[in-house]
Amino acid sequence: MEFIFGIDVSKTTSNIAILVDGKPVKQFKINNNAKGFETLAKELNPFKEPSIIFESTGVYSRSLKNYLLHENYRFTRINPLRAKKDMDSFRHNKTDSLDAPGLAKAMSMHHYDPTELSDPIYSKLHPLERFYQEQNEDIVREKDRLHKILSITFPEIENLLSSTNGNLYWNLVQKFPSSDFVKKYDIYTLSKVVLQSTPKNMGVGRSQRIASRLIELAKESFLMTNVDYEIREARYHAHEVQRISHLKSQLISEMAELSKNLPEIKILISIPGIGIKTAVCLTAEWGDIRRFYSSNAINAFVGIDLIHYESGNYTAGEHIRKRGNAYARKILFKAILNIISASKMIPTNINLVYKRKRQSSGSKGTKKIVISAIHHLIKTIYHLVLNNEMYDTKMFSGEH
Repeated sequence: MEFIFGIDVSKTTSNIAILVDGKPVKQFKINNNAKGFETLAKELNPFKEPSIIFESTGVYSRSLKNYLLHENYRFTRINPLRAKKDMDSFRHNKTDSLDAPGLAKAMSMHHYDPTELSDPIYSKLHPLERFYQEQNEDIVREKDRLHKILSITFPEIENLLSSTNGNLYWNLVQKFPSSDFVKKYDIYTLSKVVLQSTPKNMGVGRSQRIASRLIELAKESFLMTNVDYEIREARYHAHEVQRISHLKSQLISEMAELSKNLPEIKILISIPGIGIKTAVCLTAEWGDIRRFYSSNAINAFVGIDLIHYESGNYTAGEHIRKRGNAYARKILFKAILNIISASKMIPTNINLVYKRKRQSSGSKGTKKIVISAIHHLIKTIYHLVLNNEMYDTKMFSGEH
């Protein structure tokens, strides 16, 4: 006999439908907590090797997944898009009460394989990487706020260094949020303050040049009055940018340490242009890449599979689906730009694809060309990981 539990998971509750040999026998609702899972256990216990299916709904389904893992139940965690496509053939209305029986019926019709459990490291990496992405979004907002408030208190300080990133710049902004603070120092004292503002070794000559430039910028600046609150705000945002930057570095270090024994990390960083940050973030987002049946499946997961539409004499331009992992898509996009930059010194097949597309008269738009390069990068990574091979740079350097 076939016993199927279809579970539709929402934020705080789950609807559950039980099918026995394709016939519904019971439907009930539980809370997603310890008491609710006890109720589920009582329903599961009488059945021998029940099939359990639920949609992968991000954080909402994690508590159910963890419970089933703890109790050693096998389950099928299905992609919501796949579930919708399969249920649309027999489900004409969508409600919470119909989704659970629909999932159970889909399992009865298609007999999905149980979800293969990956190394627990991947499960640990994912929340760390999502926390890292949150900090990325936060630091962009804080930098924007810092720029806006400095345009009132001391806009010229943004021209002090070649980059408005790094501890030296952020420390100097906190010490000199207004040109009035600079004018209190002579160049020798100011150069000592500059030296004390960076954890890196800095020569006296460079500190004096920075101090001299800071004095020049302070003289150029129009001194605003009655900006005490704005000065305090500038210091706050500079401190926040610095704090978030340090937290990001800490998270990357934690992910690198956690994933150091995963063979794909070394494989990824063997590709010129991909560093440890890109390697761990990408691995955290798509998990164990070996679980995909092809590189095209990874394209669909990331959301860069192409949509083709034509009707009659009309054919629409192809575009990517974008119904996938947006974070992985963003990481891959930046990885391509880094690979292209690194290819000036070390050629790669990815860069060759990019150059050919750019030279092609039919290829327009940088984003489309990058997407094409991402396809080739994914295909390359998938091949290397499956075969446990490092990237061979000699193949494109003329040495081979």
